[in-house]
Amino acid sequence: MEPATIVAIANQKGGVGKSTTAINLGAGLAFQGERVLIVDLDPQGNTTSGLGVDRGAIEYSTYDLLVDEVDAADVLEPTSVRDLFVVPATIELAGAEIELVSMFSRETRLRTALKPLVADYDFVLIDCPPSLGLLTVNGLSAAHEVLIPIQCEYYALEGVSQLMRNIQLVRQNLNPELEVEGVVLTMFDGRTTLATDVVEQVRAHFGERTYRTVIPRTVRLSEAPSYGEPIEAYDPMSRGAIAYRELAREFRRRHGHDQAT
Repeated sequence: MEPATIVAIANQKGGVGKSTTAINLGAGLAFQGERVLIVDLDPQGNTTSGLGVDRGAIEYSTYDLLVDEVDAADVLEPTSVRDLFVVPATIELAGAEIELVSMFSRETRLRTALKPLVADYDFVLIDCPPSLGLLTVNGLSAAHEVLIPIQCEYYALEGVSQLMRNIQLVRQNLNPELEVEGVVLTMFDGRTTLATDVVEQVRAHFGERTYRTVIPRTVRLSEAPSYGEPIEAYDPMSRGAIAYRELAREFRRRHGHDQAT
């Protein structure tokens, strides 16, 4: 088995659908036959709870992986979806930003921690926090690629240029292989001219790197995390499920997995 492709899902702007995309792209890939690990690097832990993991019952989390160097295999939690696993996050992770500052190899601790696992998965998705601190730098340092969710709203591209500069800095100093794999448009409301304008603006800016699949803004997508289920399990016939299923197909095609079962 080839080592996993590691993808950081990043945008320092909050509320753009990072966790929703991590959960539902990860689940979509698993439902299509891939073996997937999601690493929750966000202290809010939305991806962890959205996958049905009880944060109160977690023995080890991303914090232990980064700060205490607990073996990654001991931090993994299964999800309700076959072949989809998560390294969960708790609020403890918020303190890791400060604790990491004085640590040796502080920017590459996640990369080191994940090395023993990458041969076991097809894809590793890293859900980065909405900031450009040391946690996000660890995510970018560990990844081969970056996937940027951009919401179809005002100021959609605000902050993206700063993210691109940081990706360039990480490439120059820590991870020369890092590439922007793609941009996925989220929270699309077809009733507004603004949303359509944003889609055109992002496609003009990022060109072929923009995914054709656009994720709609729907109530069902918002509800699913509170039930601890990806949208594919919660309501497979909903517009959100259909969109993320297609995004997973498009993602797999881009990575040469389109012939996989």
